[in-house]
Amino acid sequence: MISLQNFKKISDFEWEIPASFRKEMSVPVRIFATRKLLESSLDDLSLEQAIHAASLPGLAGPVVVMPDMHQGYGFPIGGVAATRYPEGVISPGAIGYDINCGVRLMASSIQLEEVEHLMDDLVTALDENCPSGVGAHKGGLSEAELDQVCRQGSAWVQKKGYASEQDVRRTEERGCLEGADPGRVSKRAKDRGRDQLGTLGSGNHFLEVDVVAQVFDAEAAQVMGLQEGALALQIHCGSRGFGHQICTDYVHDFQPVVSRLGIRLADRELVCAPLNSPEGEAYLGAMRSAANYAFANRQMLAYQARLAFENVLAGNRRNPHLYQVYDIAHNMAKIETHTIDGERIKVCVHRKGATRAFGPGTPGLPAEYLQIGQPVLVPGSMGTTSWVLVGTATSMERSYGSCCHGAGRVMSRSQAKRQVRAEKLRSELESQGIHVRAGSLPGLAEEAPKAYKDVDEVVQTVCGAGIGRKVAQLRPVAVVKG
Repeated sequence: MISLQNFKKISDFEWEIPASFRKEMSVPVRIFATRKLLESSLDDLSLEQAIHAASLPGLAGPVVVMPDMHQGYGFPIGGVAATRYPEGVISPGAIGYDINCGVRLMASSIQLEEVEHLMDDLVTALDENCPSGVGAHKGGLSEAELDQVCRQGSAWVQKKGYASEQDVRRTEERGCLEGADPGRVSKRAKDRGRDQLGTLGSGNHFLEVDVVAQVFDAEAAQVMGLQEGALALQIHCGSRGFGHQICTDYVHDFQPVVSRLGIRLADRELVCAPLNSPEGEAYLGAMRSAANYAFANRQMLAYQARLAFENVLAGNRRNPHLYQVYDIAHNMAKIETHTIDGERIKVCVHRKGATRAFGPGTPGLPAEYLQIGQPVLVPGSMGTTSWVLVGTATSMERSYGSCCHGAGRVMSRSQAKRQVRAEKLRSELESQGIHVRAGSLPGLAEEAPKAYKDVDEVVQTVCGAGIGRKVAQLRPVAVVKG
């Protein structure tokens, strides 16, 4: 068992478990947390999972854990690991089942005070335009169309007239990972994905109308177009059943690979394959297909949300258009080059429940964000604030250009359903002026604010550690839960 005595304190916001802690570890585990958050993390297996991950073959540097950490499948949610490319391994469990689950932030010039009386109509329109819930679906794609979505991502949606050039430019990787291979995706996964494009799903997925409550960095906020008092929209969803089935398939397919190659794992849920093996290359092609599907899915939801805004707020004296700030991914593996121990190394960065947070001047960022750094989106839970940050030079040095992705759970979904009365929660939220639409009452209870850590403390931690910088705080006024 691990205890506080096993951690080396680097700062008030950073800790380390040395590689000497267990003989199977080849690298340290670096944790970004306050002492309070670190102590609370000992209540689940997240740190044990990070220690197990530190024994994966081919690691290029420390396993990094964010302050929103909590227990996941094999690898902690909030975890980051970099394996050498191409001889290191790739692990589906260290990426996650909802491949490229992510957050899109859209902003407007609409002042809340001008349209507050229309919020109930707006949340109803959003709920109607953006199907949610388990199994939610829209009109189906043909197999040829699905393959095009897998290869082209956001570009496919743009060709259909549902995305602008700015939408694509302000999406991570321009909404398309190269090397996607839908031929590596099973028929079962394709069947699940064919009719779910443009749908929200269930669980912690949501649409949230926010007001920009406070700006902390006026220059960065201006570049992003965030104005105090104005409405914004967050979209949180991923690759739906398509990505989930791909992960399921490859977790199964990798089991004999581990045995055949004699790979020793501290936890069988960390099943993996060498990146340059046929199996590793197949998973990369399938995972990238799911990632591109997710980019297209959020873009379709953005289009449908714009229609809701324009239909409900058409009489407003300001332009009701929502424009893209950024779309950021978590649950992804990316081939990147980082400086590790003074050496520039090409690595495969696994980010599970962690997002990219590239600092100023990093190649590949949209031109308008090169000076300020990449936008980092940190949603809270229903009824709490959310945050817009930017990446920093320190994040490039300390965390493979990574940051937290949200508040992080402190209760399992089953615990939350046992402890929270959904009807009471809805009443409490509405008494705070938050309009709510939910696919189900049990689903609402699962996502209660008390089921999550304090997002403000999580954000204060990453900013105190220097791997993110505050730009703006958002406050919810309407929520559509899957």
